[in-house]
Amino acid sequence: MLNRVILIGRLTRDPELRYTPSGVAVTQFTLAVDRPFTGQGGEREADFIPVVTWRQLAETCANYLRKGRLTAVEGRIQVRNYENNEGKRVYVTEVIADNVRFLESNREGGGGGNREESSFGGGSGGGNRGGNNFSRNNQDPFSDEGKPIDISDDDLPF
Repeated sequence: MLNRVILIGRLTRDPELRYTPSGVAVTQFTLAVDRPFTGQGGEREADFIPVVTWRQLAETCANYLRKGRLTAVEGRIQVRNYENNEGKRVYVTEVIADNVRFLESNREGGGGGNREESSFGGGSGGGNRGGNNFSRNNQDPFSDEGKPIDISDDDLPF
């Protein structure tokens, strides 16, 4: 069975950082994700997806994500339920993120060319689980923005 989701959207507000009674960081935010079609009025509609991050990933998101920032989230869908004050059962569907990519620069008012992508993984394993995730301290080998690279025939395996 597979429970995996990848979303790209914009934050509707700044993330909320909280700590559990045992001291574990948890952050919640909502991602506005455009639908691939327009409504009857010709306007684009969006879905508002609640996202939860835990531990170091939660603290990183709280420190660097802000309302309106374009962000990619990778994780799993979780449905939980509880009884509210009126005794009614309430169901909550949310994405538990284990990887968050910041797709825009943190700088305010920057024009084109200031694109920055940073990736932060979390979850129980912590850190990079073999994917091509590059943090701010590592150089992205594909950051040449489409410029040709010099490769000789000796470098090719065929």
